[in-house]
Amino acid sequence: MALQWIATRPGDLDVLVLEEHDVPAPGPGEVTVEVRAAGMNPADAKHVARGRAEDFPRPVGYEVAGVVTAVGPDTSIASGDVAVGDEVLAFRVAGGWASELTVPARDVFAKPAALSFDEAANLLLAGSTAAEMLHVTGVGEGDTVLVHGASGAVGVSLLQQAALLGASVVGTAGPHSFDTVARFGGTPVAYGPGLAERVRELAPGGVVAALDCVGTDEAVDVSLALVADRDRVVTIAAADRARAEGFRAIAGAMPASAAFRDAVRGDLVRLAAEGRLVVPVARTFALADAVEAARLLREGHPGGKLALRP
Repeated sequence: MALQWIATRPGDLDVLVLEEHDVPAPGPGEVTVEVRAAGMNPADAKHVARGRAEDFPRPVGYEVAGVVTAVGPDTSIASGDVAVGDEVLAFRVAGGWASELTVPARDVFAKPAALSFDEAANLLLAGSTAAEMLHVTGVGEGDTVLVHGASGAVGVSLLQQAALLGASVVGTAGPHSFDTVARFGGTPVAYGPGLAERVRELAPGGVVAALDCVGTDEAVDVSLALVADRDRVVTIAAADRARAEGFRAIAGAMPASAAFRDAVRGDLVRLAAEGRLVVPVARTFALADAVEAARLLREGHPGGKLALRP
């Protein structure tokens, strides 16, 4: 028997229950993974509140890293051949807050030796989101871009991936997070009244794109004030304003977003293996303490990714 967190109905964190469950043997195109670390993302708990009651109960969590314990017949993983005992990471899975689970092999990659299990379990959701934000806004060499929420998980991946493209980033953050923005190559700027003027001072040539990871009215207003081409403004957190005001919103549930993020996973794993994409992990929690961890992720400033350890 394995352990897995289940959302029993739509609601807040109080609807999450840790249950025992049988792990099915892998069929063709599947592998079973003993989870060494489960990644944590705001989307994990946020999506619990959404959906129809008849769609519940459903498992929680989208990405894991661990060790293969069983392989289905005639099965290879996304990165190639696989055997019992191999260290892997997987995204996007259903029910990653678990001690063991069987998943589609197409979503499994060999874990780079350069990454710990905690880091590997947090690589792909934030990384693929950042990659799509850069892709849809056409960021390239020589561009200067504005990133709202640059010290968060997606923001930190954006900083690194933008640098690899040859772009410069001005990134909003609280003063306590300026060091994080600077460490990953960005120029930090404090959010709050006067943000647009401060960005203009730091980027006198202007910013060609704005990438919003926070969804505040300030982030949207400043983005629209500073970027003339609304096709080069993207948000992952202000979909309503995007629809109303004619700029771009993306989300993993959108077919085009899902297709791009699936396609870019292998590239992100390769960058991590080469040491060119790192994942700062702030803290780990026991699997049993997932609700406490989710509360910290939602309400606090952990200063990096969180991981659950079964």
